[in-house]
Amino acid sequence: MPSVTPVSFAVPVVLLVFNRPALTAQLLERLRAVKPALVLVVADGPRPDHPEEKGACAQVRDLIKNRIDWPATVRTDYAETNLGLRRRVSSGLNWVFQQVEEALILEDDCLPSPDFFRFCAELLDYHRQDTRVGVIAGVNFQPPSFSRPASYYFSKYPHCWGWATWKRAWRLFDADATLWPALKRDGLLNHLFPNRLEAAYWEEIFDRVHAGKVNSWAYPWTLSCWGQSLLSIIPTVNLVTNVGGGQDATHCADSPFLHRPTVPMVFPLRHPANIAVDHVADDYCQCHIFGAAQPKGWRARLRQFLDRALS
Repeated sequence: MPSVTPVSFAVPVVLLVFNRPALTAQLLERLRAVKPALVLVVADGPRPDHPEEKGACAQVRDLIKNRIDWPATVRTDYAETNLGLRRRVSSGLNWVFQQVEEALILEDDCLPSPDFFRFCAELLDYHRQDTRVGVIAGVNFQPPSFSRPASYYFSKYPHCWGWATWKRAWRLFDADATLWPALKRDGLLNHLFPNRLEAAYWEEIFDRVHAGKVNSWAYPWTLSCWGQSLLSIIPTVNLVTNVGGGQDATHCADSPFLHRPTVPMVFPLRHPANIAVDHVADDYCQCHIFGAAQPKGWRARLRQFLDRALS
């Protein structure tokens, strides 16, 4: 059955924007197709050492003011000075979930298909009371041969290129990874990753996050989900295209998963028989998304060497 787009989309939609007016304009066109009734906009301020950003940030805010021309309530949380990616997204989503119980979240370079909205809305409702589930993602990174009988699977990875969550999950967010030393001492990663090299890969990342050396909100969010044993829902087809990259990108400037086309979702949704991690799918993600990242230490270099030697 084809997706049916509602006249006015009832679930709150959050936009995370900054200094890219062209991308923001594209995203707003996607929103116009579903006409969300409530739009919450989080924007960072220009960096003091980038004088050209003042005009770009102003253009983005003008687009928000002028392009949301359907009947909608628009609430804004605009930083006047630059907070940085980690603080801005963290504080912005705290602001969002002080007002709403659930929301869809889109960064300016993530273009959702119409089916993304219906997919997230139905699953926000279906899993609302299930505290085992923390994230509904819109992106699928699996190979073309990937197939499952259900419309989605469960993963330990909270992918954030277009996603949705509940206030009940976000309230568990540990922005500064303060719980990492205790989780590390208790062997969290050894439980999640029987492969010691994979555990070492993530240990190094979280060590750097805890030390304040990584300007990312997504890694603390991942750690928060893992520390609380939260599962993520991943669609069996890709519903969001990331069109970012290039010099303007803070992360993933040259990811091979950029510009991945979307695929229609078949409705009504078919739910998995069991709520459990799909380890085959997750192993593919660890190997091809995270394992393919730039090595950041001896452990990652060792892993890369062994991967090549054993292939």
